[in-house]
Amino acid sequence: MKLSVKEFQAWENKCITLLGMSGVGKTRLAYILRKHNWFHYSGDYRIGTRYLDEAILDNIKQQAMQIPFLRDLLRSDSIYICNNINVDNLKPVSSFLGKLGNPEQGGLGLKEFKRRQELHRQAEIAAMKDVPEFIRKAREIYGYQHFVNDAGGSISELDDPEVLQILDQHTLILYIKATEKDEQALIQRAEKGPKPLYYREAFLDEQLILYQKEKNLSYVALIDPDEFVRWMFPRLFYSRLPRYQAIADKYGYTITTDELSQVQDEADFLDLLETVVGRKP
Repeated sequence: MKLSVKEFQAWENKCITLLGMSGVGKTRLAYILRKHNWFHYSGDYRIGTRYLDEAILDNIKQQAMQIPFLRDLLRSDSIYICNNINVDNLKPVSSFLGKLGNPEQGGLGLKEFKRRQELHRQAEIAAMKDVPEFIRKAREIYGYQHFVNDAGGSISELDDPEVLQILDQHTLILYIKATEKDEQALIQRAEKGPKPLYYREAFLDEQLILYQKEKNLSYVALIDPDEFVRWMFPRLFYSRLPRYQAIADKYGYTITTDELSQVQDEADFLDLLETVVGRKP
């Protein structure tokens, strides 16, 4: 959605999609706006509670069934397992996604890893296509004036043009671009605490060949899951940057993490957006 400054100022029910890598400040900004009559739509929360809920529970139950004590209780319906996903705790979603590699180190085989990756891709597409309906619900049911879509970091990798068209039609897309200093901080954070990630299948296949060759590993089952994530993260990060920028150039606007760090409340954010809209050619 491209607007003039006057059009933006007159936009009574502002709807923003935040785009960028995990860790650039999307959720921090959404938390700030939640205090000022903004509905916070978390793509990952929608994925976990609507589109991957059953798959996540099945994975947890499968793990529990390996413990005889819990297996007997589950099979006799003496206990039940449920997700406790909320906007502040999305760990079940990443736990389901898992890491590729040695099963003795908690890794997944390539076939199962790719199956989960595809389920996540489909879920994220569906969650983003739900945005227009939640814009309506936010206003008509919950009484929020504005709407912020806290999109997942992998939205640039979905390769589904309809998703971007829908988001462009209903929201202003704002790409939060990490400065060089913040890029390094994000990479260092990922190295210290490697987390499950989504990869485009073609990218995964390409990088997996390089990794196995570099590490002289004949089988995926020999891969250390955490080491693979550490090796992959900077490659994934830099592969996503031009994709984010292409989306912003075509559909929206770009701010830097330095600019975002100055935002302390809604007024700061609206002032920043006016500046960004005004400087767009």
